[in-house]
Amino acid sequence: MKKKFSKSWKSSKQPKKQRKYRYNAPLNIKRNFLSSLLSKELRKKYSTRNIPLRSGDKIKIMRGKFKKKVGKIDKVDTKKTRIFVEGIEHIKKDGSKSLIPIEPSNVMITDLNLEDKRRKKSIERRTKGEENTKKSKISGISKAKNAK
Repeated sequence: MKKKFSKSWKSSKQPKKQRKYRYNAPLNIKRNFLSSLLSKELRKKYSTRNIPLRSGDKIKIMRGKFKKKVGKIDKVDTKKTRIFVEGIEHIKKDGSKSLIPIEPSNVMITDLNLEDKRRKKSIERRTKGEENTKKSKISGISKAKNAK
């Protein structure tokens, strides 16, 4: 990993290299780092474990100072890979309020914002792909049993 960012780099055990990969990644790849878990109901409905976060999604905070708080995503900072949730804020000395940045891995999506047609299509594509792989795995298992 001599360059700033290498597309061919696969993985390393060294945290130093893992951090370097994440910090120097271009925004289109950093977008995938902003993924978060889906709730059990959504996981069954869309048959996928996680989806990239977007403003308007309703989430539940699972870790940290604001654990078990529920809110709506107000802003997503792709550059710093942080999200800002409505109602999760601290009061400054001068009395003004500022939103607190939250790590996306510490939240769970409880409701998706499906106003965007492109996002809706991408989620549908994902679920169809999942169903096809499940079917092929099942048919592969049955073929293997028949071969014996």
